[in-house]
Amino acid sequence: MSVPITASMLYDLVSCPHRVRMDLYGDPADRDEINPFVQMLWEKGSLHETEVIDGVHAPFLDLSIYSGDEKERRTTEAMRQGVRLIYSGRMCEGGLLGDPDLLRKEPGGYVAGDIKSGAGEEGNEDNRKPKKHYAVQIALYTDILERKGLSAGRHAFVWDVHGEEVPYDFDAPLGVRDPRTLWDYYRETLQAAQGIVNQGAVTQAAYSSGVCKFCHWYSACLAQLTAADDLTLIPELGRSKRDVMADRIATIKELASINPDGFMQGKKTVFPGIGADTLLKFHERAKLIAAGDQARPYLRAPVSLPASERELFFDIEVDPMRDHCYLHGFVERVSGDNDGESFVAFFADEDSEEAEREAFAGAWRYLRDSQPCAIYYYSKYERTIYRKLQERYPEVCTADEIEALFDPARAVDLYFDVVLKATEWPTRDYSIKTLAKYLGFNWRDTHPSGAASIEWFDRWIKTGDSGVKQRILDYNEDDCRATRVLLDGIRGLE
Repeated sequence: MSVPITASMLYDLVSCPHRVRMDLYGDPADRDEINPFVQMLWEKGSLHETEVIDGVHAPFLDLSIYSGDEKERRTTEAMRQGVRLIYSGRMCEGGLLGDPDLLRKEPGGYVAGDIKSGAGEEGNEDNRKPKKHYAVQIALYTDILERKGLSAGRHAFVWDVHGEEVPYDFDAPLGVRDPRTLWDYYRETLQAAQGIVNQGAVTQAAYSSGVCKFCHWYSACLAQLTAADDLTLIPELGRSKRDVMADRIATIKELASINPDGFMQGKKTVFPGIGADTLLKFHERAKLIAAGDQARPYLRAPVSLPASERELFFDIEVDPMRDHCYLHGFVERVSGDNDGESFVAFFADEDSEEAEREAFAGAWRYLRDSQPCAIYYYSKYERTIYRKLQERYPEVCTADEIEALFDPARAVDLYFDVVLKATEWPTRDYSIKTLAKYLGFNWRDTHPSGAASIEWFDRWIKTGDSGVKQRILDYNEDDCRATRVLLDGIRGLE
């Protein structure tokens, strides 16, 4: 009996086709333990779904107590009877298996919906788009309804974390430059999944620092990629670029040894989607990584850093599921004295607006009273969150004061404005964890990450365990110190 294509399979495939193959055919002994943050996401998703359903005032049929064939039979029967709203149904048709959270009767048939603990759309406020990994899931449900002759049309919906119903129109184009529709994208994703299920399609692991670290195949794939000297171990050289280069350049060592001129065609290269400047950048990074222990990071452009006796190294912790900034941390250094530096933190002890506001206000007073100083942070996240906090609590400070605080003349984003623009490193990515560890810094926690901190905060809220709170504070302090270590490392580059 063939394996059916499921919504969760398509969700995973959007991020990594190789995960789908490994889930189906990989050796279970090679799996990592489930990341605690991922476990927390599952639990929060289930809790959010329960809370949403408990708040539904319209009558609905609850099939959540059933499973397997019995649930499928009852779902089919309910749709034939025209039940207006079905919760936790199950449908199967043509090798597709779907478990939609909701099936709603509309003129002409049913539309499917899912309850999500995340936002229903992505992108900035001026360019909001459906999330592709959500879209392929509810498109599968819509496809099943079509095949059964029970669909009200190619549209569906998501009830998201903000309590909003977000419509998904599958006939809408993906974008101005991409005329494909969401339905076209779904069909392509479905075809790829069918190829994997039938073992006819070959997939390859690919390294992505943002996606891989939470996957239960992380260790197995990283070992495979390292042994293969895979191109995706070069920063910013992802799966798609690796795949268009693979026929002519298969490894980091090969890329390091080429003469890039032989692959140039003016400002373009023989590789679709890879320009000449990009190829030169990857070539330089390949040479660094291939040099092994002999490699040294270097400056490829001059760096101008503010001169100040007092320096603040700044890092915040945010729970995006609660939309709650729970910690503002600072390491303060005066006159370059590392031994005399101090850690200052403003912690929101509760999951409440009042606690968040008090922590923000305390951090703002500290920043204001520390002037003049130079401020260093890693990525634009701190600035983005501070703008958001100012809008939420305008009595703490003004928008103009936030913009003045993050004036590039005194506040430096080391990631976007320095590391990416002006440096090269012999590492597989440019995360603060990777670069600070390369420079000899070690976190006190054995599994440090922003995601772990969110899981710890969730535990702190539930238990009030002082040890958990201290773990959060220690992690944040180490992040701040790592930023200082990186700054000093950059100042030492030539």
